[in-house]
Amino acid sequence: MLEVSNLSVSYGGLRALSDVSLSVPEGKFVTVVGPNGAGKSTLFKTISGIVPAAGGQISFMGKDLSRLAPARRAHLGIAHIPEGRQVFKTLTVLENLQMGAYPKAGREAWRHTLDRIHTLFPILSERASQLAGTLSGGEQQMVAIGRGLACAPRLLMLDEPSMGLAPAVADTIFERVSQIHREDGVTILLVEQRVAEALELSDHGYVLESGRMVLDGPYATLLRDDRVRKSYLGLS
Repeated sequence: MLEVSNLSVSYGGLRALSDVSLSVPEGKFVTVVGPNGAGKSTLFKTISGIVPAAGGQISFMGKDLSRLAPARRAHLGIAHIPEGRQVFKTLTVLENLQMGAYPKAGREAWRHTLDRIHTLFPILSERASQLAGTLSGGEQQMVAIGRGLACAPRLLMLDEPSMGLAPAVADTIFERVSQIHREDGVTILLVEQRVAEALELSDHGYVLESGRMVLDGPYATLLRDDRVRKSYLGLS
């Protein structure tokens, strides 16, 4: 579904990503982990078109994304839930969700999708007329995920969905993301610092360090790697 090949990205002459490659097959759950500053968010922004690539290729469903404006990528079925949630704080919860339904597929499936969002996150139905900026951090993350689902995506990219959340709330978010994958068949690409939980959910994981992919494999393979065990899982 998504193929990233030898991707390089530079900021102000500094290389943020170097020859990064990853594959996200349709229907799978893929996780990218790594320390702060490794380039994980840059990777997502480049896939979405927010940040230009300096080299390499990105294709989605066989289409070369480098030839498409960021807005067109959303119409292909790519939903990017950014780090820090970034809800529209002066709009209501419902208006935020409606903003996500701008692509044609989202408009056509709006009623069904809204029901699904309310099933996953019942609080959003109760808070429909409340300004998003007045919600708790966990509720705003639910709005952000719901806004992504509103476009009826084929690929849902989530950047640090547990950031700044209490552990119990983060657990709920993880459960809902897993539910979206299992029950709705949405392909998931996740960036997350809660490494153990993220890798355990995924079919395949990648380790990104200093802008380079240093390791990848299924959870069982990564769990056997001494560097992953020590640096990311706190195991000896």
